[in-house]
Amino acid sequence: MSTTTASAPAVEPAAVAKTPRPQRARRRRRLSQWGFIAPAVVFMLLFFGYPLVRNVVMSFQDFSPSTFFDGKSPFNGTDNWSKVFEDDLFGKALWHTIVFTIGSLIGQFGIGLALAVFFTKKFPLNGFLRSLILLPWLVPMVVSGIVWRRILDQDTGVLNSFFDTLGLGGGHTPWLTSPSMALFSVIMVNIWIGIPFNMVILYGGLQEIPKELYEAASLDGASAWRTFRSITLPLLKPVITVVLVLGFMSTVKILDLILALTDGGPADSTQTLGTLTYQNSFVQLDFGAGAVVGNVLILISAVFAVFYLRANRSEGK
Repeated sequence: MSTTTASAPAVEPAAVAKTPRPQRARRRRRLSQWGFIAPAVVFMLLFFGYPLVRNVVMSFQDFSPSTFFDGKSPFNGTDNWSKVFEDDLFGKALWHTIVFTIGSLIGQFGIGLALAVFFTKKFPLNGFLRSLILLPWLVPMVVSGIVWRRILDQDTGVLNSFFDTLGLGGGHTPWLTSPSMALFSVIMVNIWIGIPFNMVILYGGLQEIPKELYEAASLDGASAWRTFRSITLPLLKPVITVVLVLGFMSTVKILDLILALTDGGPADSTQTLGTLTYQNSFVQLDFGAGAVVGNVLILISAVFAVFYLRANRSEGK
């Protein structure tokens, strides 16, 4: 009686050798991907993550010049926060920051959009005039502030002299020395600085809108305002969002321009959260209070960023 035994299928050595290769290839691919990302991650942790955490910790410490040199900065709970929030100047600075940011964004965006639409038309010296408008954006903000301080001087400023020449009766307007006009003057200067950025970004967005849509609207008899409202604005919405977000982030923390123009005065009428942080930290040397105001600025920016991301997410659905 013979018995037959089933032989196990032979496994090819080549198949055994090939099985781990896809896994090794995936590991190499992941390592190479992390290799490209790692420098950016390290940069963010060193230059953004650590200062942010350190600023938050400092806001809960008694951090003064003496404690800085002896290396002892004891925690004092929420004393710094209470001192800042109970100060009337903080409320004024917060309100001035809101007015300054909103006023600057409205002026920069409105004029920038108007100029962007204007320069989409072809006419002689179009490129030359666009390059001239870029000059305020290229000049350092401190330099712009110093120049405008001379222009807006009450006694020797060019602007008041110009009004005198025209007989408009504005020869001695205290643009920067009156508490009721200083913030308005600073906003106007910041609008002048921010117009080129808005114009350039919006102009680039307008160039991406298909010309066929405008031709079709013209054949349908749509007015210029109807065309702008129904075609230009909807298609320009992503670019508008980017412009407003970047404008908000750069405007809400402005320091150098205000220091060059008014140094937060007169009578704290142009004091913002940015200048208050500087005053607390580097003038009064109260680093804990300065860290508190800085954290408030970071929190405002974070809240704005969250609303922006959620709005974009809801539009994408």
